[in-house]
Amino acid sequence: LMVDGLDVTTQPTSELSRSVGYVFQNPENQLFALTVEKDIAFGPENLGFSRDEIRERVDVAMKITGTSALKELAPYELSGGQQQRVALAGVLAMKPSVIVLDEPTSFLDPHTAEEVMRAADDLRRELGLTIVVVEHRLDLVARYAERIVVMDGGKIVADGNLGQVLDEQFDMLEGLGVGVPRVSLLWSMLRRDGLVSGKVPTHVEDAASALSGMMSD
Repeated sequence: LMVDGLDVTTQPTSELSRSVGYVFQNPENQLFALTVEKDIAFGPENLGFSRDEIRERVDVAMKITGTSALKELAPYELSGGQQQRVALAGVLAMKPSVIVLDEPTSFLDPHTAEEVMRAADDLRRELGLTIVVVEHRLDLVARYAERIVVMDGGKIVADGNLGQVLDEQFDMLEGLGVGVPRVSLLWSMLRRDGLVSGKVPTHVEDAASALSGMMSD
């Protein structure tokens, strides 16, 4: 297995951590320092950077994730969404090229979950990072994912853009218990009954546009 040109079987974890950052499903499991600022600085300190370099990395990471105002707080004083942002800042301070988010919205309410997904997408667009999200709810990533890889039993069973995977593998996704967007589920049910046709939409706007076209015809 190669990651960013590195063979994971031969490279030490310390070297891989420079290329790949990992945000745990429960951010409380990776936040342990007395303050947010010290927690974010932990990774760069372990890599032996100078004090000035660590300061610069921490400041930039906090600015990008909107956590600067939290730097003097203890992690346990934060909300779930704030903890996710701090965990993300700690990873960003390592300046990886790939960030893996493991079920990042499991402990969050819908509004905060959307904020976290939007923040991850901002990082992808603004910094050119590769963001890998491990998630069983497609409705949460529908607006952001450029590519969907569906796995079952450790094997890839579908791979493509969201629209393609939903349209071609909808029944399989349901069978695997993958949470599909509600508008896609509704469209699939209507299509089975012969009430609509065409590809399964991924967003409400797409469905509205398709229905408008059918009505005008």
